[in-house]
Amino acid sequence: MNPPRTALTTLFVPPLFVLLWSTGFIGAKFGLPYAEPLTFLCARYVLVIALMLALALATRAPWPRTPREAFHIGVSGVLLHAFYLGGVFIAISRGLPAGVTALVVGMQPLLTALGAGWLLGERVGARQWAGLALGVAGVALVVGDKAGGADLDELGHALLPALVALAGITAGTLYQKRFCPRFDLRTGSVIQFLPVLALTAVAAAGTETMHIAWQGEFVFALLWLVLVLSIGAISLLNLLIRSGSAVNVASLFYLTPPTTALIAWAMFGETLALPALAGMGIAVAGVWLARRG
Repeated sequence: MNPPRTALTTLFVPPLFVLLWSTGFIGAKFGLPYAEPLTFLCARYVLVIALMLALALATRAPWPRTPREAFHIGVSGVLLHAFYLGGVFIAISRGLPAGVTALVVGMQPLLTALGAGWLLGERVGARQWAGLALGVAGVALVVGDKAGGADLDELGHALLPALVALAGITAGTLYQKRFCPRFDLRTGSVIQFLPVLALTAVAAAGTETMHIAWQGEFVFALLWLVLVLSIGAISLLNLLIRSGSAVNVASLFYLTPPTTALIAWAMFGETLALPALAGMGIAVAGVWLARRG
Protein backbone atom coordinates (compact mmCIF):
# COMPACT_ATOMS: atom_id res chain seq x y z
CA MET A 1 0.00 0.00 0.00
CA ASN A 2 1.31 3.45 -0.83
CA PRO A 3 1.83 6.04 1.94
CA PRO A 4 -1.24 8.22 1.23
CA ARG A 5 -3.55 5.22 1.33
CA THR A 6 -1.92 3.96 4.52
CA ALA A 7 -2.43 7.36 6.16
CA LEU A 8 -6.04 7.42 5.03
CA THR A 9 -6.68 3.95 6.47
CA THR A 10 -4.97 4.83 9.76
CA LEU A 11 -6.61 8.21 10.34
CA PHE A 12 -10.10 8.10 8.86
CA VAL A 13 -11.23 4.50 8.39
CA PRO A 14 -11.28 3.45 12.11
CA PRO A 15 -13.56 6.26 13.36
CA LEU A 16 -15.80 5.96 10.29
CA PHE A 17 -16.08 2.21 10.85
CA VAL A 18 -17.03 2.69 14.51
CA LEU A 19 -19.68 5.26 13.59
CA LEU A 20 -21.27 3.10 10.88
CA TRP A 21 -21.03 -0.15 12.88
CA SER A 22 -22.71 1.48 15.87
CA THR A 23 -25.84 2.24 13.85
CA GLY A 24 -26.58 -1.48 13.54
CA PHE A 25 -28.51 -1.53 16.83
CA ILE A 26 -30.54 1.47 15.64
CA GLY A 27 -31.44 -0.32 12.41
CA ALA A 28 -32.46 -3.42 14.36
CA LYS A 29 -34.66 -1.32 16.64
CA PHE A 30 -36.48 0.12 13.62
CA GLY A 31 -36.88 -3.13 11.67
CA LEU A 32 -37.41 -6.00 14.11
CA PRO A 33 -41.03 -5.10 14.97
CA TYR A 34 -41.96 -5.88 11.34
CA ALA A 35 -40.05 -9.12 10.72
CA GLU A 36 -38.59 -12.02 12.68
CA PRO A 37 -34.81 -11.74 13.15
CA LEU A 38 -33.55 -14.40 10.73
CA THR A 39 -36.16 -13.47 8.12
CA PHE A 40 -35.05 -9.85 8.42
CA LEU A 41 -31.46 -10.92 7.89
CA CYS A 42 -32.35 -13.06 4.85
CA ALA A 43 -33.90 -10.04 3.13
CA ARG A 44 -30.81 -8.06 3.99
CA TYR A 45 -28.44 -10.68 2.59
CA VAL A 46 -30.39 -11.04 -0.69
CA LEU A 47 -30.07 -7.32 -1.37
CA VAL A 48 -26.39 -7.24 -0.44
CA ILE A 49 -25.57 -10.13 -2.78
CA ALA A 50 -27.55 -8.59 -5.64
CA LEU A 51 -25.91 -5.18 -5.28
CA MET A 52 -22.36 -6.45 -4.83
CA LEU A 53 -22.69 -8.98 -7.65
CA ALA A 54 -23.89 -6.26 -10.03
CA LEU A 55 -21.00 -4.04 -8.94
CA ALA A 56 -18.45 -6.84 -9.32
CA LEU A 57 -19.66 -7.70 -12.82
CA ALA A 58 -19.91 -4.07 -13.92
CA THR A 59 -16.36 -3.29 -12.77
CA ARG A 60 -14.93 -6.69 -13.79
CA ALA A 61 -13.60 -7.28 -10.31
CA PRO A 62 -11.24 -10.23 -9.89
CA TRP A 63 -12.55 -13.44 -8.34
CA PRO A 64 -10.49 -15.77 -6.13
CA ARG A 65 -7.90 -17.72 -8.08
CA THR A 66 -8.42 -21.05 -6.31
CA PRO A 67 -11.37 -22.87 -4.68
CA ARG A 68 -9.36 -22.98 -1.46
CA GLU A 69 -9.18 -19.19 -1.34
CA ALA A 70 -12.93 -18.92 -1.99
CA PHE A 71 -13.59 -21.48 0.76
CA HIS A 72 -11.67 -19.46 3.35
CA ILE A 73 -13.50 -16.27 2.36
CA GLY A 74 -16.83 -18.07 2.70
CA VAL A 75 -15.97 -19.47 6.14
CA SER A 76 -14.94 -16.03 7.36
CA GLY A 77 -18.27 -14.69 6.13
CA VAL A 78 -20.25 -17.33 8.01
CA LEU A 79 -18.41 -16.50 11.23
CA LEU A 80 -18.53 -12.72 10.82
CA HIS A 81 -22.11 -12.46 9.58
CA ALA A 82 -24.23 -15.58 10.10
CA PHE A 83 -23.21 -16.21 13.70
CA TYR A 84 -22.53 -12.62 14.77
CA LEU A 85 -25.51 -10.89 13.15
CA GLY A 86 -27.83 -13.83 13.75
CA GLY A 87 -26.92 -13.92 17.43
CA VAL A 88 -27.31 -10.16 17.89
CA PHE A 89 -30.68 -9.98 16.14
CA ILE A 90 -32.09 -13.02 17.97
CA ALA A 91 -30.87 -11.68 21.32
CA ILE A 92 -32.52 -8.28 20.76
CA SER A 93 -35.72 -9.90 19.48
CA ARG A 94 -35.87 -12.00 22.67
CA GLY A 95 -35.81 -8.86 24.78
CA LEU A 96 -32.14 -8.52 25.66
CA PRO A 97 -31.51 -4.77 25.95
CA ALA A 98 -29.30 -3.37 23.22
CA GLY A 99 -26.90 -2.07 25.85
CA VAL A 100 -26.51 -5.50 27.42
CA THR A 101 -26.01 -7.05 23.97
CA ALA A 102 -23.34 -4.45 23.25
CA LEU A 103 -21.66 -5.26 26.56
CA VAL A 104 -21.54 -9.00 25.78
CA VAL A 105 -20.20 -8.47 22.26
CA GLY A 106 -17.91 -5.77 23.64
CA MET A 107 -15.80 -8.46 25.26
CA GLN A 108 -14.55 -9.41 21.78
CA PRO A 109 -11.26 -7.45 21.95
CA LEU A 110 -10.19 -9.36 25.05
CA LEU A 111 -10.94 -12.75 23.46
CA THR A 112 -9.21 -11.68 20.25
CA ALA A 113 -6.10 -10.73 22.20
CA LEU A 114 -6.08 -14.14 23.84
CA GLY A 115 -6.32 -15.89 20.46
CA ALA A 116 -4.04 -13.59 18.48
CA GLY A 117 -0.83 -14.91 20.02
CA TRP A 118 -1.87 -18.53 19.65
CA LEU A 119 -3.29 -18.44 16.13
CA LEU A 120 -1.53 -15.49 14.50
CA GLY A 121 1.74 -15.24 16.38
CA GLU A 122 0.97 -11.63 17.32
CA ARG A 123 2.68 -10.35 20.44
CA VAL A 124 0.31 -8.57 22.82
CA GLY A 125 2.35 -6.20 24.95
CA ALA A 126 1.68 -4.85 28.43
CA ARG A 127 0.41 -1.54 27.05
CA GLN A 128 -2.13 -3.35 24.88
CA TRP A 129 -3.32 -5.49 27.79
CA ALA A 130 -3.74 -2.33 29.86
CA GLY A 131 -5.72 -0.71 27.05
CA LEU A 132 -7.94 -3.78 26.71
CA ALA A 133 -8.62 -3.75 30.44
CA LEU A 134 -9.55 -0.05 30.30
CA GLY A 135 -11.87 -0.80 27.42
CA VAL A 136 -13.71 -3.46 29.43
CA ALA A 137 -14.11 -1.03 32.33
CA GLY A 138 -15.37 1.75 30.06
CA VAL A 139 -17.92 -0.44 28.30
CA ALA A 140 -19.16 -1.78 31.65
CA LEU A 141 -19.73 1.75 32.93
CA VAL A 142 -21.67 2.79 29.83
CA VAL A 143 -24.16 -0.10 29.82
CA GLY A 144 -23.93 -1.46 33.35
CA ASP A 145 -27.04 0.39 34.53
CA LYS A 146 -29.10 -1.23 31.76
CA ALA A 147 -27.81 -4.66 32.67
CA GLY A 148 -28.63 -4.08 36.31
CA GLY A 149 -32.23 -3.18 35.51
CA ALA A 150 -32.95 -6.14 33.25
CA ASP A 151 -35.08 -9.11 34.31
CA LEU A 152 -32.89 -12.12 35.09
CA ASP A 153 -35.19 -14.62 33.36
CA GLU A 154 -35.19 -12.57 30.13
CA LEU A 155 -31.43 -12.19 30.34
CA GLY A 156 -30.99 -15.93 30.70
CA HIS A 157 -33.24 -16.67 27.72
CA ALA A 158 -31.54 -14.14 25.44
CA LEU A 159 -27.95 -14.46 26.65
CA LEU A 160 -27.08 -17.58 24.63
CA PRO A 161 -27.46 -16.00 21.16
CA ALA A 162 -25.49 -12.99 22.37
CA LEU A 163 -22.66 -15.32 23.41
CA VAL A 164 -22.86 -17.02 20.00
CA ALA A 165 -22.51 -13.58 18.42
CA LEU A 166 -19.45 -12.88 20.58
CA ALA A 167 -17.84 -16.17 19.56
CA GLY A 168 -18.66 -15.56 15.89
CA ILE A 169 -17.17 -12.07 15.60
CA THR A 170 -14.06 -13.13 17.54
CA ALA A 171 -13.47 -16.30 15.52
CA GLY A 172 -14.26 -14.49 12.26
CA THR A 173 -11.71 -11.76 12.88
CA LEU A 174 -8.98 -14.26 13.74
CA TYR A 175 -9.88 -16.62 10.89
CA GLN A 176 -9.91 -13.91 8.23
CA LYS A 177 -6.64 -12.44 9.47
CA ARG A 178 -5.05 -15.91 9.41
CA PHE A 179 -6.39 -17.46 6.21
CA CYS A 180 -7.70 -14.72 3.89
CA PRO A 181 -6.56 -11.24 4.94
CA ARG A 182 -6.53 -9.91 1.36
CA PHE A 183 -9.29 -10.27 -1.21
CA ASP A 184 -11.27 -8.02 -3.52
CA LEU A 185 -14.04 -6.41 -1.49
CA ARG A 186 -16.58 -6.61 -4.32
CA THR A 187 -16.33 -10.27 -5.21
CA GLY A 188 -15.34 -11.19 -1.65
CA SER A 189 -18.60 -9.79 -0.31
CA VAL A 190 -20.58 -11.98 -2.72
CA ILE A 191 -18.61 -15.06 -1.67
CA GLN A 192 -19.00 -14.22 2.01
CA PHE A 193 -22.74 -13.62 1.93
CA LEU A 194 -23.80 -16.56 -0.29
CA PRO A 195 -23.19 -19.26 2.37
CA VAL A 196 -24.46 -16.85 5.03
CA LEU A 197 -27.77 -16.52 3.16
CA ALA A 198 -28.07 -20.28 2.68
CA LEU A 199 -27.42 -21.06 6.35
CA THR A 200 -29.70 -18.29 7.63
CA ALA A 201 -32.52 -19.22 5.24
CA VAL A 202 -32.47 -22.84 6.41
CA ALA A 203 -32.58 -21.72 10.04
CA ALA A 204 -35.36 -19.21 9.34
CA ALA A 205 -37.48 -21.78 7.46
CA GLY A 206 -37.24 -24.17 10.39
CA THR A 207 -37.92 -21.72 13.21
CA GLU A 208 -39.86 -18.71 11.85
CA THR A 209 -42.96 -17.89 9.79
CA MET A 210 -40.80 -15.81 7.38
CA HIS A 211 -43.52 -13.13 7.18
CA ILE A 212 -42.51 -9.50 6.62
CA ALA A 213 -44.74 -6.46 7.15
CA TRP A 214 -43.47 -4.10 4.45
CA GLN A 215 -43.95 -0.84 6.31
CA GLY A 216 -41.97 2.33 5.73
CA GLU A 217 -39.86 1.95 8.88
CA PHE A 218 -38.92 -1.60 7.91
CA VAL A 219 -37.90 -0.57 4.38
CA PHE A 220 -35.81 2.26 5.82
CA ALA A 221 -34.14 -0.08 8.31
CA LEU A 222 -33.50 -2.70 5.64
CA LEU A 223 -31.93 -0.25 3.19
CA TRP A 224 -29.85 1.31 5.97
CA LEU A 225 -28.51 -2.04 7.11
CA VAL A 226 -27.78 -3.12 3.54
CA LEU A 227 -26.10 0.03 2.25
CA VAL A 228 -24.49 1.41 5.40
CA LEU A 229 -23.74 -1.74 7.41
CA SER A 230 -23.42 -4.74 5.10
CA ILE A 231 -21.68 -2.83 2.30
CA GLY A 232 -20.13 0.22 3.95
CA ALA A 233 -19.12 -0.96 7.41
CA ILE A 234 -18.22 -4.51 6.36
CA SER A 235 -15.98 -3.18 3.58
CA LEU A 236 -14.24 -0.94 6.10
CA LEU A 237 -13.85 -3.90 8.49
CA ASN A 238 -12.22 -5.94 5.74
CA LEU A 239 -9.84 -3.05 5.03
CA LEU A 240 -8.94 -2.81 8.70
CA ILE A 241 -8.32 -6.55 9.03
CA ARG A 242 -6.14 -6.38 5.93
CA SER A 243 -4.02 -3.47 7.12
CA GLY A 244 -3.74 -3.92 10.90
CA SER A 245 -3.22 -6.46 13.63
CA ALA A 246 -6.17 -8.45 14.93
CA VAL A 247 -5.87 -6.86 18.37
CA ASN A 248 -5.87 -3.33 16.98
CA VAL A 249 -8.93 -4.01 14.87
CA ALA A 250 -10.78 -5.73 17.70
CA SER A 251 -10.07 -2.88 20.12
CA LEU A 252 -12.30 -0.62 18.02
CA PHE A 253 -15.34 -2.64 19.08
CA TYR A 254 -15.01 -1.17 22.56
CA LEU A 255 -16.19 2.12 21.05
CA THR A 256 -19.43 0.65 19.69
CA PRO A 257 -21.56 0.77 22.89
CA PRO A 258 -20.61 4.39 23.76
CA THR A 259 -21.17 5.51 20.17
CA THR A 260 -24.51 3.69 20.04
CA ALA A 261 -25.50 5.47 23.26
CA LEU A 262 -24.66 8.84 21.69
CA ILE A 263 -26.71 8.04 18.58
CA ALA A 264 -29.65 6.91 20.73
CA TRP A 265 -29.39 10.17 22.69
CA ALA A 266 -29.44 12.21 19.47
CA MET A 267 -32.26 10.26 17.79
CA PHE A 268 -34.47 9.15 20.67
CA GLY A 269 -33.58 11.55 23.49
CA GLU A 270 -32.14 8.85 25.73
CA THR A 271 -30.24 10.54 28.55
CA LEU A 272 -26.62 9.84 29.41
CA ALA A 273 -25.73 9.67 33.10
CA LEU A 274 -22.38 10.77 34.47
CA PRO A 275 -21.05 7.16 34.73
CA ALA A 276 -21.87 6.63 31.06
CA LEU A 277 -19.98 9.76 30.06
CA ALA A 278 -17.03 8.66 32.20
CA GLY A 279 -17.17 5.20 30.64
CA MET A 280 -16.99 6.68 27.14
CA GLY A 281 -13.84 8.53 28.04
CA ILE A 282 -12.28 5.44 29.61
CA ALA A 283 -13.17 3.28 26.58
CA VAL A 284 -11.65 5.82 24.18
CA ALA A 285 -8.48 5.93 26.30
CA GLY A 286 -8.32 2.14 26.32
CA VAL A 287 -8.60 1.90 22.54
CA TRP A 288 -5.91 4.57 22.11
CA LEU A 289 -3.60 2.69 24.47
CA ALA A 290 -4.23 -0.70 22.85
CA ARG A 291 -3.64 0.62 19.34
CA ARG A 292 -0.49 2.46 20.43
CA GLY A 293 0.85 -0.79 21.86
